[in-house]
Amino acid sequence: MRKLLIANRGEIARRVIRTARRMGIETVAVYSDADRDAPHVRDADEAVHIGPAPAAESYLRIDRIVDAARRTGADAVHPGYGFLSENAAFARALSEAGILFVGPKATSIERMGLKDAAKALMKKAGVPVTPGYQGEDQSLQRLEKAAQSVGYPLLIKAVAGGGGKGMRRVDSEAEFADALIAAKREGEASFGNDNVLIERLIQRPRHVEVQVFGDAKGNVVHLFERDCSLQRRHQKVVEEAPAPGLSPRTRQALGEAAVRAAKAIDYLGAGTIEFILDTETTDENGDNPFYFMEMNTRLQVEHPVTELITGTDLVEWQIRVARGESLPKCQEELSVSGHAVEARLYAEDPATGFLPSTGPLDRLDFPRESGGVRIDSGVEEGGAVTVHYDPMIAKVIACGPSRDAAIDRLVSALDATIVEGVKTNRAFLARLIDDGEFRSGAVHTGLIEQRLEALTELPDASGPAAAVAALALTLPRGKADAPTLFSDFPGWRMNLPARRYVDLFPEDGEPMHLMLERADGGYRVSGCDSSEMLSGRWRDDTHIEAVVDGTPMLAIVVFDEDSLEVRIGGEARRYGTSAAAVEGPAGGDGSVVAPMPGRVLNLFVENGKMVEAGERLLVLEAMKMENRLTAPIGGRVVDLSITEGNQVSEGAVLLTIEPAD
Repeated sequence: MRKLLIANRGEIARRVIRTARRMGIETVAVYSDADRDAPHVRDADEAVHIGPAPAAESYLRIDRIVDAARRTGADAVHPGYGFLSENAAFARALSEAGILFVGPKATSIERMGLKDAAKALMKKAGVPVTPGYQGEDQSLQRLEKAAQSVGYPLLIKAVAGGGGKGMRRVDSEAEFADALIAAKREGEASFGNDNVLIERLIQRPRHVEVQVFGDAKGNVVHLFERDCSLQRRHQKVVEEAPAPGLSPRTRQALGEAAVRAAKAIDYLGAGTIEFILDTETTDENGDNPFYFMEMNTRLQVEHPVTELITGTDLVEWQIRVARGESLPKCQEELSVSGHAVEARLYAEDPATGFLPSTGPLDRLDFPRESGGVRIDSGVEEGGAVTVHYDPMIAKVIACGPSRDAAIDRLVSALDATIVEGVKTNRAFLARLIDDGEFRSGAVHTGLIEQRLEALTELPDASGPAAAVAALALTLPRGKADAPTLFSDFPGWRMNLPARRYVDLFPEDGEPMHLMLERADGGYRVSGCDSSEMLSGRWRDDTHIEAVVDGTPMLAIVVFDEDSLEVRIGGEARRYGTSAAAVEGPAGGDGSVVAPMPGRVLNLFVENGKMVEAGERLLVLEAMKMENRLTAPIGGRVVDLSITEGNQVSEGAVLLTIEPAD
């Protein structure tokens, strides 16, 4: 392998380029109109333009990728993940062109590409599968009969689905037909296949997956398991390795089942066998049973946590296996050291149901990659998050000798991450990872939904964060020396204690008027819930070492033009420094605005219709997700400005609801 083309973009393209360069392999990037100035284009030795911004016209065009490889003389192609990575036709097209595919055989992709066929194959190989229906008869009558046999609640899944698309939970027979239509429509739109399967719903499942690797000589190993249970909208948010709380028997059984699954399809390269673990049921040994869910015939987004606990470079393994070498290690040579946790930093707003946020990245600062912290990102300051691709900004990963140490490092790394220009889930992630339930290892796929209110509520505005905010506005920024009377307060008073008055305007609640008075080598703060003793110093431009009522804490303070945000141990609180900084957007409570750019997929109302608060108004499709907008208040629909099929911009007023009275 002399020259490698990466048929992908963003973070994974940069990740592959790093390893290829270390191995002495030249690299070729491909890019769409939207990615002309993207970092992965600059990182590669060569770059080829492949089309307009929409993925269907660029990154999903097999002919253009193959042509780019031919024109640049690339003798191999790495597909990354997503896009064409699990496309058997792509693997075949490369083979026919005499170009090496850094991935599995086309036949392996096909055999695991459809969930129903894959489950049948796994069952034959002795891998446990969830009870359900995977038949070819897709008539409503047959599927309804299957649903009755499986029992409610159940899951409908698109057979070609992934990432939660084409999946619906059904709790009763009355809901089945509507859920089936929605799942089939989404499966057809996303994957060109509207067939579905039905399976029993595991009520409190964990999502545990096993990394497998095979070579051309028939050797297959597993690199242990990952837990990916923390999900929203059926999409992973936090991953860790190894999975917490499993018995040695369960770990061994998972690994052995994964290897059987890979050998059943003569697997080559990196793959992941995904299992559902039933936390509410135990076997005769007291262990939780697990069931095969699907196989991803590619490298996973969360592969870094496996690399960190095994000391491997999985992209290097992929390249070596693709060019005919044996696996670098056998099963007996692989072992686990420490723990690793990864959080996906998205441009999205947890307060609005995790709707994507688009716009420029005005500021983007990550913590230094040291002390067990790793950052994998495909964007940079001055770039933008667009509607065309996944809104992930970065993967923030931390490892340590123990699970608690890895979590502590990840919380600190998230606290130190600064993103301005788009809304992000940074604060949500920090609070989630530091949550008591997650720390205890009591993880399951419903944890985020179950804890959502607590995880998204704002911390106490008048707590320690307010005192630190006042200190940050009082001390000269960036001064690491101990404060003095003259450096702190320009207004000196003879025979009176020095005082400073600070006004803070929380995002919610009443303005706070604080007074800092010099006392006992620090300050007494008045105006919080109670009078607090406070001292501290700037460590650098963003970190304050503070002591609040005898409790030491390291706070990160991020300043904006007319506000500041205080981050302490995963908690974040923003304060305006003027009343104007916290004034809400114009418009009454009845205005319904587009939370993101998108297309109006369905419209359920018309001008003059009476609606109740919470009633469904429309479905907005954006970033391959369907988002339902509901009525904020009850009343009459007026000023409806859209029709089905319309493209709308973020913030556009779509309709207004006029209160009935």
